[in-house]
Amino acid sequence: MVIIEDTRQKDGKHQQKHIGFGELGVDLLRCKLPFGDYALPPAVSVDTKENLEEIAKNLCGSKAERNRFIRECKAAEAAGCKLIIMVETEHDGSLLDLGDIRIGSGKVVTGLQLHRAMTAVAGRYGVRFVLVRPEDAAKEIVKLLEEGRTR
Repeated sequence: MVIIEDTRQKDGKHQQKHIGFGELGVDLLRCKLPFGDYALPPAVSVDTKENLEEIAKNLCGSKAERNRFIRECKAAEAAGCKLIIMVETEHDGSLLDLGDIRIGSGKVVTGLQLHRAMTAVAGRYGVRFVLVRPEDAAKEIVKLLEEGRTR
């Protein structure tokens, strides 16, 4: 289990609790909370990507970029949080129909490569990918968060 501890909790003042959490197999994640000192992570979280190029960089770009993205996926999974990656795009077909995506430094990712990378991450870490038109993004975020709250 992961518990969020507010960053305003003074370091060194709560060692007995920290030892107790460790004995119970609880990991602490320090993060500023809007209220309270301890909380459970959210049940669902939406991470937005501005476009297909951004998610292609995350999944198929540099090793450092991919590792950072995978660490976030693993952290959500460890916290029991359903992570949804929302990619804003005007593309309304299959990724397999997508042409080449340029992700910088002359590197090109095909729709097939991006599809395979998304499928692999979804299978390994339980991440869900959603493609949405930019004008529908706010409505879709609210819908996904409400669905996650009721599960």
